[in-house]
Amino acid sequence: MRELALHILDLVQNSLEAGASHVLLAIIEDSSADTLTIRVSDNGRGMDDATRRRVLDPFVTTRKTRRVGLGLPLIDMSTRQCGGYLRIDSKVGEGTEVEAVYRHSHLDRPPLGDLVATVKTLIVANPELDFVYRHEVDGTAFTVATGELTSILGEMPLTHPDVLAWLGEYLAAEEVKLYGGAKHEND
Repeated sequence: MRELALHILDLVQNSLEAGASHVLLAIIEDSSADTLTIRVSDNGRGMDDATRRRVLDPFVTTRKTRRVGLGLPLIDMSTRQCGGYLRIDSKVGEGTEVEAVYRHSHLDRPPLGDLVATVKTLIVANPELDFVYRHEVDGTAFTVATGELTSILGEMPLTHPDVLAWLGEYLAAEEVKLYGGAKHEND
């Protein structure tokens, strides 16, 4: 995949298909460690150890709509090509955490992509999902939680056009702050 945002969409989709009602997406950029970490944690069905070991095989999938599952094998390959790794922790009945770590400065690391559009898409497409997005760059971070937003908004849905316009502006402004007043250079 050309952008990491596409991997993020796929990882969250996996969580939803596993029955998750709560998903945490964390992106952590650490210049001193030269790492970019993408972590998706959920409270879905989880996997037993045998299934967890097999999910990196593109010909293993639990989906009924197709016979191959390329998302996890592709992100695994991408991390390894960029001096990183993919870690999957899962417990049946408790959920799964997928952590993809890249060497941040690696020449072949895909760009993050449009995180604002990605987060908005995840919220709009899944308004019932308790979704938390946290982005951290060298110790400075911001968080958006749909649970907090819905309690503030009351009866107004997250899918209301005014809410979506505000959310896009807020995410873009926070992203600019994270990168010291400029959009991140990897897009």
